[in-house]
Amino acid sequence: MNIAIRKGEKKDLPQVLGLVKELAEYEKAPLEVSVTVAEMEEDGFGADPIFNFFVAEDENKIVGIALYYIKYSTWKGKCLFLEDIIVTEPYRKSGIGRKLFDEVVKAAKAMKSRRMEWQVLEWNEPAIKFYEKVNSNFDKEWINCKLTKEQIDKFFTK
Repeated sequence: MNIAIRKGEKKDLPQVLGLVKELAEYEKAPLEVSVTVAEMEEDGFGADPIFNFFVAEDENKIVGIALYYIKYSTWKGKCLFLEDIIVTEPYRKSGIGRKLFDEVVKAAKAMKSRRMEWQVLEWNEPAIKFYEKVNSNFDKEWINCKLTKEQIDKFFTK
């Protein structure tokens, strides 16, 4: 195994979407993925890119990704949000997730981010153990909230 970590490119997106779908299967939500490669191209490489990513590559095959974006805290300023680290199942527990995480931390440092944030599902023990190893703070105070696309579309209708 000869893993290389590099900045993601537009040509990587079909494989990236494949990993996203694999993650959705792992999280028991395979029907929740609605994003397309075309949308990812626009959102990541269009006129106003809103995310960045690193890939882990083994012999021209993408076996892992770390996707992140910039968010803004009214208290702290610029922060980096790590949306997902995904490593395909046969490559898990080989240190690839750590290499991807390290690259995101380097990106946060380079952009002078005041904070790096992410979420982990409460039942995802392997991920929790990993984040414990890197001395993460687990926030028990904040509750995640969201509106779905359907809720947004219907928000002002009665």
